[in-house]
Amino acid sequence: MTEPTVEYIFDFAAPNGYLAWYPLKDVVARTGARLTVTPVFLGGMHKLTGNAPPMVRDAGVKGKVAYAALEFRRFLDRHGMDRFHMHPALPFNSILLQRVLVAARDEAERQAIVEALLPAVWERNIDCGDAGAVGSALAQAGLDAERLLAATQDAGVKARLAENTEHAVGRGAFGIPTFFVDGEMWFGKERLGQLEEFLAGGKP
Repeated sequence: MTEPTVEYIFDFAAPNGYLAWYPLKDVVARTGARLTVTPVFLGGMHKLTGNAPPMVRDAGVKGKVAYAALEFRRFLDRHGMDRFHMHPALPFNSILLQRVLVAARDEAERQAIVEALLPAVWERNIDCGDAGAVGSALAQAGLDAERLLAATQDAGVKARLAENTEHAVGRGAFGIPTFFVDGEMWFGKERLGQLEEFLAGGKP
């Protein structure tokens, strides 16, 4: 029997992308699923869908931003994510980081990049547009920073990131984190329980 594959539509720019990553790995381990990461550009996704960051989109709704912050903190506490620090530059441009992800040689390297850069972005709050800071985080994780950073200027890498973004939107994605399994879509870290039920053979 073929193992199910969870495709994670991902951008480093989304704080919820950090929050979802670690519990998602646990879900995949418990269910025996396979995980793949599809890098997209969240800024481009927002333009294509008319979406916006929640703090911008919901700014005029009384109580909603404050409640979202409460649920965010509850999730951090529940999963023991005490090293997380909201990035002072949010919303920031993630194009360099996303192109590094696209430039990965294979899925294993792509996930190693996620593992290296998520803490750099959301725990140490590096400057995400600074190639030196990004390269340092990659090198510290034993990755080939020089090759990956050079590839971010490759026309093919730039085109693949745009194609990934357009394809994800074409399938219904509008934000991060989004997950696909067998054509079924889930959005949001709050849906990880439903995703796990689906992977285990229950109803989504």
